[in-house]
Amino acid sequence: METVYAIFIKDGAWLTILKGLWATVQISALSLLFGTILGALICILRVSNFNPAKVFAQIYIAVIRGSPVLMLLMLFFYGIFARTDLTPITIAVITFSMHTAAYVAELLRSALMTVDKGQVEAARTLGFSKVQAFQLVALPQIIRVAKPVYQSTLINLIQWTSVVGYVSITDLTRVINNTAARTMQPMITIIGGMIIYLALSYVIHEIFAWTEKKN
Repeated sequence: METVYAIFIKDGAWLTILKGLWATVQISALSLLFGTILGALICILRVSNFNPAKVFAQIYIAVIRGSPVLMLLMLFFYGIFARTDLTPITIAVITFSMHTAAYVAELLRSALMTVDKGQVEAARTLGFSKVQAFQLVALPQIIRVAKPVYQSTLINLIQWTSVVGYVSITDLTRVINNTAARTMQPMITIIGGMIIYLALSYVIHEIFAWTEKKN
């Protein structure tokens, strides 16, 4: 216990870990928000009848999903945005938002394919508008099908953010790495970091489980 105290608590070490955790949560939350919005737009392009838009969406999804997220992050940080005034966290959010969007677009498209078009058409014959039919008939089915995969996407996103230390962001992983080097206790420190990531995953699982009960 003394070793654990010295690593994670003593001399304000817990505050440093908390700051790293906040950076991880901040990047993950913002990337999920913007990635979901962008992913929905990409999905609309992907299923549209306008061929140029559909091709663009297909290429976007293929390129982004086929590229390692670390390579994308380094491309944006050291290349595309190197001469801008954007902060490293902002660049990280842009990167992970685009990366998440590719996955969200595909999971939404897959969920959309499961919707029975006959139900939507039946709603239209009852006098519902296209928007009302989508909101009342299609959307609940899409959410139900997409929710488990969306949960996994969020957990994966948190894990993906562990590479932001490569662009000078002091996130949870970088704090754990620095703490391990400082204390010369890599085994205990890394296990502690893994427990924190597992705790985040558990919190997400419980939040999704709670929303299921509410429905």
